[in-house]
Amino acid sequence: MPMNIARRTFIAALASTAFPSFLLARPQPDSDPRVSDLVRNGKLRVGVGLANRGSAIKDPATGELLGVAADLGRALAARIGIAFQPVEYPRPGAVLDGAPTNAWDVAFLVIDPARSAVADFSPPYMQSDFTYLVPNASSISKVADADRPGIRIAVPRGDAVDLALSRLLERAVLVRVENQAAGADLLRTGQVSAYAAPRPVLIGLSAELAGTRVIDDAFANISFAGFVPKGHAAHLSYVGEFLDEAKCSGLIKQFIERNGLRGLKVAPPAKLN
Repeated sequence: MPMNIARRTFIAALASTAFPSFLLARPQPDSDPRVSDLVRNGKLRVGVGLANRGSAIKDPATGELLGVAADLGRALAARIGIAFQPVEYPRPGAVLDGAPTNAWDVAFLVIDPARSAVADFSPPYMQSDFTYLVPNASSISKVADADRPGIRIAVPRGDAVDLALSRLLERAVLVRVENQAAGADLLRTGQVSAYAAPRPVLIGLSAELAGTRVIDDAFANISFAGFVPKGHAAHLSYVGEFLDEAKCSGLIKQFIERNGLRGLKVAPPAKLN
């Protein structure tokens, strides 16, 4: 389908502004038949896992959602011309729990093969890697050092990093936690040897946890994509087009920079017709 010039112009306009969090929807909803049901409902339900600015966090003072996934949800709702309605979960991995019941229309998560059982996803919009945060005095200097007997590694339960390490580790033990704060606390108190997460998360966490360092190499390269519950191919097509526009216009790069995320990069755009 040829790219709609008006849509590309709209996304480019967003990328050229400061993109305020109260971004207003377009005066007229999109007439694209792929999202006609969303237009009728008047809202875009975005599954958001609260964890970090790569996904979303809540401003403690205002309650506003901050982070790349929240920003993308607002921008997509604005493109369609409907309201942004976040559907919140305690961590990104929990978002997939809502897919079988269609509790949300779209989510922005890390791609993992296991997730294809309940949702379909777009081409990647953002890339990074998984690695470890360890104490400065740790004997773990590279990823291979962590897979040893006696090593305990904290991971957020059900997140993509948990899924990846469940397949990769042979000797180390995973300690599943309910959120990032719990994992950081286990590392701080010496109850685990390492905390695993996307590199941008760990870079930020290391700045908060004195005496820690991020391992230089990685145990997996990761990609973030737009997800929709199974059976919504039209929505997925629309979301994929939106994300490619957002990559080409510089909007996703702006979101990464605005959220202060090091270690993240924009994925290459798909071939445009």
